[in-house]
Order: sequence, then structure tokens, then C-alpha cells
Amino acid sequence: MEPRDYGPFPYTPINRRPQLKWPNGARVALWVIPNIEFFSLKSPLPGHPWEKATGDAPTVRAWGQRDYGNRIGIFRIMDVLTKHGIRATATVNSAICDHHPQIIEDAVKLGWEFMGHNKMNATRLTGLSLEQERELIRGSIERLREATGRRPVGWLGAGLAETWNTLDILADEECLYVSDWVNDDQPYLMNVAGKRLVYLPYSYEINDSPQLYYRDRSIDEFETMIKRQFDVLYAEGEQSARVMAICLHPFIMGTAHRIGGLDSALKYICSHAGVWKATGEEIVQAYLKSGATF
Repeated sequence: MEPRDYGPFPYTPINRRPQLKWPNGARVALWVIPNIEFFSLKSPLPGHPWEKATGDAPTVRAWGQRDYGNRIGIFRIMDVLTKHGIRATATVNSAICDHHPQIIEDAVKLGWEFMGHNKMNATRLTGLSLEQERELIRGSIERLREATGRRPVGWLGAGLAETWNTLDILADEECLYVSDWVNDDQPYLMNVAGKRLVYLPYSYEINDSPQLYYRDRSIDEFETMIKRQFDVLYAEGEQSARVMAICLHPFIMGTAHRIGGLDSALKYICSHAGVWKATGEEIVQAYLKSGATF
């Protein structure tokens, strides 16, 4: 994609779109996305959101927080989602397949979907050459296919980062959807050099990393945010269906003092009729079958 002022999709305001419908008349597609990420102990991590990592020594405490998510937190999240009958769509650093294959094994058993999410989370697509980026995306997707038995059809860049080449590469790799853009509550079509990608709404608002880790919200505040977000989308979904994305990081939401907030929020959402618990691919396929042109 050549540099441009706007994305490779039309600006279509929400009040000028045809009605979108989900299967069985659901108002809201509930999409839960745990980010399963790997950080090398050899790569320094900032100790706090405002710190910069320096030196060659291992940043043990900051790294250990993230390792907690992979040792304990992700399994708490699995238990809560299973309790509410939710199959997640996990964004997965492909290095997880080599370092922590047990996580992948359990997620496969639960019927989760997997999205490509770079090899390791400290590596961003920005700053890579075209060929390096192509190799990273292709390698990440292929490693997940080997580990899960199914080729991922969705992509979320580490840090939601893209270059001007990313969408072209994803289209060439026959991805179905991408979720980096965080600019809508409904899917929409992207035209990438004559090839089609779907944007599936991910959230930087209903996301534990910016809210709890960077903006210092409490779990009670975040639980309230989830419920209020749902209330508005549910009301709007009576006229035209919406996507409710809940974006999680096991080292944040998977702690013992926060997991109850997620449980409570999901109990509230699932108590409503017209909520479709779906994976990313299921939402995208339903969107395409609806014949939507926006």
C-alpha cells in the first residue's frame, strides 16, 4: 500500500450504513481476545510503563510479571471463559509454541481460535525491511499452523503496529481479517491492491493493558467499563448489529485479585438474550455472508 491520508477502505459513518444482522437475530457478537505473548529474558523490559529498559542485566521483576501470565494467569482466564461457554480467539506470539506448548495444547482442546501476533512481542513490524516483515509474518503463521493443526486466518500485530507493507503481505498470505485499526464497532471491507481483507473490531478501550497497566484503573472500574460498553452496544445492536471486543493479557487480568471482575462482567453480558458468543473467524464469515458492502 502506498502512503496515503486515509486507510484502504471508504469512510462510512455509522448512521449511513445498511442494517447489519448476526445469526439468530443477535444484537451483539461477543468476541474475547486473550493475548498470549512471549518475552525473552535476554531482552530488557521496562519495570514500569514510564521507565525505559537499560543495560544488559535481566529485568527479572518485569519479566517475571509477564511469565506469571503464562504460568498461571492464562489458565484462570481459560477457566472463566469455559464457565460462560465462551471460545476465545487468542492472539499468539509464535514463540509460545516452542517455549510453552502446554498453553497451545489446552487452548486447542477448548476449541479456541488462534490469530497471528508476531514471533515475540518485543519485536514490532515497524523498522523491518519488506523482506524481513514478510518472513516474520509468514513464519509466525506457519508455526501456529504446525502447532494447532490449522492455519490462522486473522492477524493482530504486536503493539498493533503495521507498516505500509503489512496489509499487502497479509493479503498475499491469504489472511481473512486483521484487527489493528481500532476504529469501528462493526467489521468493514478493506481493498488491498485488489484483494479483500476484513477489519474485525479490536478495542484499545476495553483492553486491560491500557486501562489497568498504563492508566491505572482499578479492576472495579474496568468491570464497570465492560458493562457500560456492552449496554450501549446492546441498545444500538437492536437496529444494527455490533461487535463487543474484550481484550485481555494474562499477566494483568489473570491475577487472583482481578479475575473475579472478568467473571462478573461476563456473567452480566451473558445474562442477556441476543448475545452471540463467537470466534473472530465466525464473526467475519457471518459478516461476509450478510452481503454487507461497507
